[in-house]
Amino acid sequence: MAILVTKNSRVIVQGITGGAGASHTARMLKYGTKIVAGTSPGKGGEEVHGVPVYDTVRECVEKHQADTSVIFLPARFVMEAGIEAVRAGIKLVVVVPEHIPIADMLKLRQEAQKQGARILGGNTAGVISPGQANLGIIPDVAFKPGRVGTVSRSGSLTYYIADTLTREGFGETTCVGLGGDPVLGSTFAEILELFEADPDTKAVVMAGEIGGVYEEMAVDTIRAMKKPVIAMIGGIFAPAGKQMGHAGAIVEGQMGTAKSKLDALEAAGAHPALTFLDIPRILNELHV
Repeated sequence: MAILVTKNSRVIVQGITGGAGASHTARMLKYGTKIVAGTSPGKGGEEVHGVPVYDTVRECVEKHQADTSVIFLPARFVMEAGIEAVRAGIKLVVVVPEHIPIADMLKLRQEAQKQGARILGGNTAGVISPGQANLGIIPDVAFKPGRVGTVSRSGSLTYYIADTLTREGFGETTCVGLGGDPVLGSTFAEILELFEADPDTKAVVMAGEIGGVYEEMAVDTIRAMKKPVIAMIGGIFAPAGKQMGHAGAIVEGQMGTAKSKLDALEAAGAHPALTFLDIPRILNELHV
């Protein structure tokens, strides 16, 4: 099985006529993702790579039973687009753009919760269930169907972890990008719960990074899980007070350091991995 996206997910692309939207639509279609429609206000009636374009998300839902959306729009338009999607009945919105204004993301997350929908991002590489569907900007070459789930705040860590799991013969059920912005639509805890309920996922690798408290917020969930969780934190040697890449990756004093996160996760029962090769070693020791 998989979580969040499968071969049956009916996907739309909001911003499909833009450069990034059109380019990644072609990639996602080539992978086999079922992209049923796209939106671009004022351009309804056009097609992009054979995909029909509509003015509104509601038309996509009514005419194509769409349930999932990927947003490729400038950050200032994301809140409006995301709220339009969840109010139209979309249940998963993948927000690829970065630097979404904090107030906008809070409003979008609140509206999604009200509508029973889920947001990934902002600044997410996307989500891939290998062999089934690929949403966002994830390069599929590193991924292969298997038995380990991954959830990460960093796209590049997602790719390296998946490549390691693939090369070592484990493969992946689903790889989820939470995103690197300071305020995210979904948390580690929420995604870990989905993996815990998925019968095909035998273990989970979670990759965090410096800054924020999303990793520490997952400790109660990890403590209650029956499936093993391997934890890796990027930024072990990052200097305090310096932003490292993502908007959310900044340490203030001792808050949000890689060591504090790894210590908290290990105390909750997660297995710490300091290098990528530690991951298959731990999985083999656990007989996953």
